[in-house]
This record gives sequence, C-alpha cells and structure tokens, in this order.
Amino acid sequence: MIELRPVLFVIGLLLAILATAMVIPAIIDASVGHADWLVFTAAAAVTLFIGVSIMLTTRSPLTRFSLRQAFLMTSLAWLVIATFGALPFHFSELELTFVDAFFEAMSGITTTGATIIVGLDHAPPGILLWRGILQWLGGIGIIVMAVAVLPILQVGGMQMFRVEAFDTDKVLPRAAQIAGGITVVYVCFTILSAMLLWSLGMTGFEAIIHAMTSISTGGFSTSDSSIGHFDSAAIDYAISAIMVIGSLPFVLYLRLLRGNVSPLWRDSQVRCLIAILAVSIAAVTLWVWENHFLELSDALRYSTFNIISVMTGTGYATEDYDNWGGFAMALLFVLMLIGGCAGSTSCGLKIFRLQVLFATAKAQIRRLIQPHGVFFAYFNKRPIPETVSTSVMSFFFLYIAVLGLLTIALGLTGVGFITAISGAASAIANVGPGLGDVIGPAGTFAPLPDSSKLVLATGMLLGRLELFTVLILLTPGFWRG
Repeated sequence: MIELRPVLFVIGLLLAILATAMVIPAIIDASVGHADWLVFTAAAAVTLFIGVSIMLTTRSPLTRFSLRQAFLMTSLAWLVIATFGALPFHFSELELTFVDAFFEAMSGITTTGATIIVGLDHAPPGILLWRGILQWLGGIGIIVMAVAVLPILQVGGMQMFRVEAFDTDKVLPRAAQIAGGITVVYVCFTILSAMLLWSLGMTGFEAIIHAMTSISTGGFSTSDSSIGHFDSAAIDYAISAIMVIGSLPFVLYLRLLRGNVSPLWRDSQVRCLIAILAVSIAAVTLWVWENHFLELSDALRYSTFNIISVMTGTGYATEDYDNWGGFAMALLFVLMLIGGCAGSTSCGLKIFRLQVLFATAKAQIRRLIQPHGVFFAYFNKRPIPETVSTSVMSFFFLYIAVLGLLTIALGLTGVGFITAISGAASAIANVGPGLGDVIGPAGTFAPLPDSSKLVLATGMLLGRLELFTVLILLTPGFWRG
C-alpha cells in the first residue's frame, strides 16, 4: 500500500502556491475596476483553504519519496493544478463551461498553448495574466521535474542525465540548489525578455505576459492573431531568440554563470537543435519564396519565427502557414513532434532521444556488416548504456502508439482527419495550434465537441509528463505491494 500522506502534503503545498499566484490577477482586475477580481479572490480563497487543509491533515516527516510516491505525486500535481487553475476561467465573465475551463487550464500548465477563448483582444486583463502565469509556472515546473524527478524515475532514457545533472563539480552540489539556481535563471530570463519586448513597442502588460509565455515556450498571447497582432520584425526576431533560449537545457545556463562557456556550444543536443532549425528555416524560406507565397525578406522572417515556434512547442503564429503548401506543412508536422532539448521548457520527443535512436541504429548496422566487431553507440562522446537505449526505444514506439490512439479517439468524436491527427500531435507534443481550418494557426479549439477537448487535455498531460509517468498509474502492479 502506498503511503499517501507525503504525496498529499506536497499537493497541498502546491495548491497554496497556486492560490497565492491567483492574487496577482485579482489585484490587476481590481486596479482597473473589473468585477473579475472577486472571482480570482474567491478562487484563491477556496484553493488556499483546501491546500492548507490537506497540509494540516497529512503533515508528517517528509522522508525520501519512494518511486511509487514520486510517480503518483508528479501526475497528481499536474492534474490537481489544472483543475483548480480552471476555477477563474469557469466563473469569470467569459462563462466558460468547466470542460472548456479545464482544457484552457491544462493547456496553460502543460505549456501547450491551445486555446478555446475567442476575443482575446477584449478579454479581462486578469484572465490574460492568469493564462500567462499558468504557463510560466508550468515552464519552471517541468524544468525542475526534468532535472530532479525524471532521471530518478528513469523515464524514457532521462536517467542518462542523472549523473550529469547532480555532479557537484559540474553544477551545484544538491538537487534543491539546482532547482533554486534554475529558478533564478528562469526569473532573470523572464525579466530581461519583458524589458526587451517593452523596448520594442509592446505595452508593459503585453511585454510581461509574452515574456512569461515565450521563455516557458507556452504560446498564450493577448490577441487572437497572436504575435502577428504586433506586425513587427524586431518583435518577431526577439521572441524567436527567447523561444530558442527556453528550448535549451537550463543546467547549461548554470554552468555558464559559473564561467564554463564550452558546454553550451559543445553539447550535442544544442548543436543538433540549431542545425535542424537552420536547415528547416532555409528550406522553408526558399520554398515559400520560390512558390510566390511571400517576398524573400518576409519569407525569411515568417519562416524563422513560425518554424522556431512549432519546433520549440511554443505555438505562437505570425502567419497562416496552412497556406504554404504541402512541403512546408509536412516539415512543420515533423518538427512539431521532435521538440527541443531535455531539461528545457520544450516538450516533444526531445532531441537527445532521436540522437540515441540514430546512434543505436548506426551501431546495429555496423554490427550487421562486421558480425565479429565490437561497436558502441555514443551520446555526447559517452557510451550509451543498454538500459538507456532500451528506454528510449520503448518511449519512441509508445509515443507513436499513443499518437495513433489519440488520433483514433479524436476521429471517434466526429472531427476530420487533418484536425484529428494534427490535434493529437499538437497535444502530445504540447505545441498548441494544429493544422487545417479549424485548429490551425488562424483558428481555435472552441468549435470542437467537449469529448474532443477531454481527449486533447489527456494528450497534453501524457505528453508533458513523458507518457510513462502517467501510464504507469494504470497498471495493477503499481498499486500492489
């Protein structure tokens, strides 16, 4: 039997933090005289009461978590935060159904960026800020989980980063210090990003929200037309840079602060990510220009922004790339699934897993050619343990299987094939917009039936928590013993 008190205590603590965060949009709405400040205040009070009550009734010495407790706590935390984070959406003047509110909150906390809200340009400021706060909290939460939890749980090959992340000579001596250091870096990047965007013409309010949703690679904007609303090349390129920063391993930034510059450009994940982005941007720019969709300068600008947005899982848009033809759409779909680096705010398959798969396949081909030879797969110039190769291959095939099942489930709810497959991909990769007229960059998820939204919310949770973390809870063996 799993001891639930430590798990529930942490959940209560997270709810208390969430309630504190709700106070900020309440103050913003109150300052402009908007009645939704009462909604945020009531939601904060309810959330705080339940969170503190759970803490008081489950307080016990927080000994080291077992693996079962860690799995349960991780999945339960995201689910509970999305549920309580939905309260302001449900009771605000938007009057969203609870399914819609839950979808929006899950999209926020998983940094997916898919939205069902129409009329963002005229939405209450508190709601716009709350969307940004959810994504910002989700971004820092997934980074800390990636360096402190997933390596211990050995999910999808993440154990490869356990020694590297906790080597006292390379970064910081303890997990708490690593989490604290990453949080400081995350906050500093957010502040610098907000200042940059404000200097480029955004209002202070817009700059803060877009800084939070850019560094978290979340993608919630303050306008229905997303970043295209600003129609500024300077803003497009600035946010492109911020999204790339958010998609790189944050542990490397800690090393950079300690004066060790080389790991940032020597890390094979970083080099591979930059190479894929560069080749993709060049290819799509030439394609869009040669097919007369855009002039060359505009083709470079829009290709750069939207490719980075899709691959990093941010989901901003400045152009309706549904109109760019088959090649561009196919490439964007593949980039959507790849994602960024491990230890970043990005989701998707992750660059390192593709590198491990490639290295393993390469070694296997060499063994077939020379059966008596001894060949090893390498990542970052280090041999890849067989357990890591097995974990990564298992994750990859499970990822594709879940993508297929989500597509079928969405098809059963009545949506078209393009909407189903791109919606499933955008959910499991935590990208946001899909493809097609309904959920593409020019649309929203509002027209979908509630059943489709619940399927997509499930996909967001699975993708954000690396599949195994959630699916293991469905096995009878997990609850025995």
